Amino acid sequence: MIRKTWIGATAAVALTLTLSACGGGGLAAGGGGDGGKGDIRLGMAAPLSGSSAAIGPYMKNGAQLAIDEINASGGVLGRKLELVAEDDACDPRTAASAAAKLVTEGVTVSVGGYCSSATLPTLSIFNKADVPMIIPAANSNDLVKSKLSNVFLLNGTGAQQAQAAVDFIKSSGSKAVALADDNTSYSKDISTRTGEKLGAVGSVKIVDHESVTAGESDYSAAVTSILNAKPDFVYWTGYYQEGGLLIKQLRAAGYSGKIMVADGSVDEQMISIAGAANAQGVLATMTQTPQTIAGGEKWIADYKAAFKTDPGPYSTQSYDAVRVAAEAIKNANSTKSSDIIAALEKIDGFPIFSGKLKFTPEHTLSEGGFGILVVQGNTFALNK
Repeated sequence: MIRKTWIGATAAVALTLTLSACGGGGLAAGGGGDGGKGDIRLGMAAPLSGSSAAIGPYMKNGAQLAIDEINASGGVLGRKLELVAEDDACDPRTAASAAAKLVTEGVTVSVGGYCSSATLPTLSIFNKADVPMIIPAANSNDLVKSKLSNVFLLNGTGAQQAQAAVDFIKSSGSKAVALADDNTSYSKDISTRTGEKLGAVGSVKIVDHESVTAGESDYSAAVTSILNAKPDFVYWTGYYQEGGLLIKQLRAAGYSGKIMVADGSVDEQMISIAGAANAQGVLATMTQTPQTIAGGEKWIADYKAAFKTDPGPYSTQSYDAVRVAAEAIKNANSTKSSDIIAALEKIDGFPIFSGKLKFTPEHTLSEGGFGILVVQGNTFALNK
C-alpha cells in the first residue's frame, strides 16, 4: 500500500496523539449536566443496518477504543466513560428515534452521525435536550446552516470536499465533467458546490448533472445520459451501494474515462459491488483512513487486537470524537452543556488524526484535510 503524509496532517501528529484522560476534579455548579455521579455517557447514532451498515461497526469500535484507553488511564474527572450506541440506519426517521432514545439514556455528548440526511433531523432533538454534538463523519454544510451552538463537525465540510475535487479535476487535464448524486443533503451539497466551482474554471465544462434515486438497482437512464454527454471525467458524490452499481453499469456501457467518488463511497464494499476490474483506478476525495495515515500502524494494531478485525473508514474520526469530547469535559471541569460547548470553542492545537484541531466560528474544521485516494486491488490507497 502507498504510504505518504496526508494532506493537512503530519506523521508527528499521528504519532503523538495523546489521551484526554484526567483524574480528580469536581463538577461545575449549574444545570445541564448529568448530576456528577456514575459513568459519563457518550451517545452514538450510526448505521448498524441498512445500505451503509458496513460503516457503523467501524465508528462504534473506534469510539469504544478511545473510551477503553481513556478509562484505563483514569477516566475523565475521576469518572469512567460509557458508550451508548443506537442504530440510525442512515434513515432520517430511524435516526430521529435513535437520537430521542439517546436523550432518554442521559448522554452527555453525542459523538455519532454518518449520513448527513439522517443526522439533520437529530440536530433539533439534541439541541432541545441541551446535548453537545461532535459529529465525526456527516459533513454537509446544511448541518451548520442553522448555526446551532451545540453542533461541531469533526470531518471536512462539503465545501472543502468540493474544492478538493475541483483542484484534482483541473490538475488532471479533464475538459468535460459529468456530476452524479443521489439527491440526499450530503450528496447534493457536494455535487452542487463542485458544479458551481467548476463553472468558474474556463477550461472545464459541466456536460451533465444526474440525480438518481438511492436504493434502486437500475441506473441505465442516468448512464445513457452520461454517455451521450461524452464526459472524460465522472464524479459521483453519493454512497457506496449506489456508487458501486453506477460504476459497474458505466463500465458495462462502454465508459472508459476517469471516475471519482466522494467519501461516502470509500469502502471496500463499493469495490465488491462494482467488480474489482471495473473499480481499478477509481479515484476518491477522502479524509484519512487508518491505512493511509503516516505512522498509523500501532493504532491499527491496537484496533485489531481489541476487535479482531481491520479498522475502516471513520473509525479514526470516531476515535477522535470521543477524545475531543473527553478533552472538552476535562477542560471545562464540568459535564454541563454550556461549559462543554465553551471548552470546544476554545480548543486550539489538540492533536487528532487530521492535524491540530481548531474549530472555526461556524464550528467546522479550520482545515478540511481532504486528499485523493485510488482503488488498487481490493482497497483504497493514497494517489501518488
